[in-house]
This record gives sequence, structure tokens and C-alpha cells, in this order.
Amino acid sequence: MAIPAASMGPSALGQSGPGSMAPWCSVTSGPTRYVLGMQELFRGHSKTREFPAHSAKVHSVAWSCDGRRLASGSFDKTASVFLLEKDRLVKENNYRGHGDSVDQLCWHPSNPDLFVTASGDKTIRIWDVRTTKCIATVNTKGENINICWSPDGQTIAVGNKDDVVTFIDAKTHRSKAEEQFKFEVNEISWNNDNNMFFLTNGNGCINILSYPELKPVQSINAHPSNCICIKFDPMGKYFATGSADALVSLWDVDELVCVRCFSRLDWPVRTLSFSHDGKMLASASEDHFIDIAEVETGDKLWEVQCESPTFTVAWHPKRPLLAFACDDKDGKYDSSREAGTVKLFGLPNDS
Repeated sequence: MAIPAASMGPSALGQSGPGSMAPWCSVTSGPTRYVLGMQELFRGHSKTREFPAHSAKVHSVAWSCDGRRLASGSFDKTASVFLLEKDRLVKENNYRGHGDSVDQLCWHPSNPDLFVTASGDKTIRIWDVRTTKCIATVNTKGENINICWSPDGQTIAVGNKDDVVTFIDAKTHRSKAEEQFKFEVNEISWNNDNNMFFLTNGNGCINILSYPELKPVQSINAHPSNCICIKFDPMGKYFATGSADALVSLWDVDELVCVRCFSRLDWPVRTLSFSHDGKMLASASEDHFIDIAEVETGDKLWEVQCESPTFTVAWHPKRPLLAFACDDKDGKYDSSREAGTVKLFGLPNDS
């Protein structure tokens, strides 16, 4: 049975004055200069701010394609949407309707107004931020734990705890196909070309299906233990997987070979995100830091300190800002109460 990863144990940047874009925009002459440039940027932009989002832990965060909004999904059965204004997130709306935990959500790949949530209540819901209403509720056969939207925007794939993946037409909201797998399905994703569908599984494998035929293409033995998460880089060159063996492996999309591993975490890797330029990879686990690596060398670029395990990370689609959420407790008042905050790293130290 699949287990949700969460339950496994602009003015400020680049627009604030002369030369302020240099550290991360002008560095093009090789990896060491890129790393040095980004480290220089983060030395002045290493602040993390917390923003109240939910009444229970946050399982998933994701940016809209234009980077104007951040959505979060929570154990409290709701989704929240924030507007990014300069150095802060301003809560725009809270989206209610699900009868169980919102385990994962994602935005439409090219329409910045639509996002979809997957819940344990055996439904997915599509929301429009312009009307703040649920525009569709689609019933599924099981408790949903992972969801992704195809790069062409036409299909939503949702996976449940019984290892069934359902493909839903994003316009008619009807099921187009359904696949029952004989292995534990952890996370799902299309490749950027929209012609292959990838699943990570409990046996440490990456299963690749043709799309839309859904015929098996290849099964890659990626890790010695549970393969938990998968992300494709925006440039279409690599994808990365994170595993219970605490390793992140980087794969060449065309050759389907592992080109390097990142091994600075000690706990199962729950969540991954590539930066907008494909040059940085953030990975997180129960370790009390988020590792930021340079993709081309594997070198450590930065680490973001956290006080508890991290459930979800997401780089902004245009800027070096990282949204994330942890298993926080509200220690000031009641150490057993969950804080339900969303965090933003990469803000100016003087903000």
C-alpha cells in the first residue's frame, strides 16, 4: 500500500537596485562561478520567514506557473492560497470542501488561475482562484495521496493508497484511464515532453510507461530501498529521485542513466524541487536542514536550517525563493499543537 510522503516519519530579489541581479543572473561561465555567485546571493538573502497557513501540518506547497501565488494543502482538510508581494506571502483565500486531509496539490502548467487538490476523502477538486470556488469535484475509488497535471494541461493523474492511478480529462472531468499496479506507487509524473509517464515505487524502482498508451517502457532499479519522490527539471535535461536510503539520484532524461548521487541527507528523502533555471536542486527529509545542491557538480551550494522534518519544498518558477513546510509544533503556547505554517527562504536579510 502506498504511503503519502508526508506521513513517512520580486522587488527584493533582482529588482532592488543597481547590480542586485548580478549574483544569480550574470554567472554563466561554469559551475564554480555559479556556486560562488549563488552563495554570495544567499549570504545576503538567507532569511526564512514563516506565514500562518493552516490549523494542522502542511503536506504540500506549489507555485502557480507565473509565480504570483503559492498554494498549500494541509491535514486540516483545506487548501490555502497566498499572493507573493515583495518579501512576503499574503494570504488570499482558504479553500474548504474536502472531507479529509489534502495530501498533495498542483497547479495547471500554463493557466495560473487553476489548481487541483488530492484528498483522502476519495475525491479530487479543481479550484479557480478568480472565483475562489471549486469548479469540479471528481470522485475516485480510493484515498488519494499524489497528483500531477500533464505538461499539456489536458490530463490530471491521481494515485491512491491502493496503488491505482486514474487519468482524468481536465476539461470534461471524466476518467480517461485507470491502472492498478502490483507495487507500491509513491509519486507520479509526466516527462516534460508529455509522452512518458513515470512512477516511483516501494521496490526502489522507477517504472516508465508510454503515454497515452500506458504500455510499460522500462523499469529502472534506481535505489536499494523505497523510491519515494520524483521531479523533472524545467529544462528537460534531468530528473531526480529521492529514496528511503537517504540518497538523491540524478538521471539523464534521454539516456535514462544515473549521472550522479547526492548523499548529504541522513534520512529518507521525501521531497525534491529544481530551481527555475534547472541549476539547483533542493532536497529534504527528517534531517533538520534542506540541502541545496548545484545540479551539474553535486556540490553543496547552501543548506536551509529547519527545526523539524520537512514535508514539501518548491522553488519559485522565476526567482531563487524556496517555499517549504515542516512538521512544526506551536511551542510558544502548546507544544502538542501543530503550527501549520508555510515558510519562505531566500528573503533579504534586512527585510
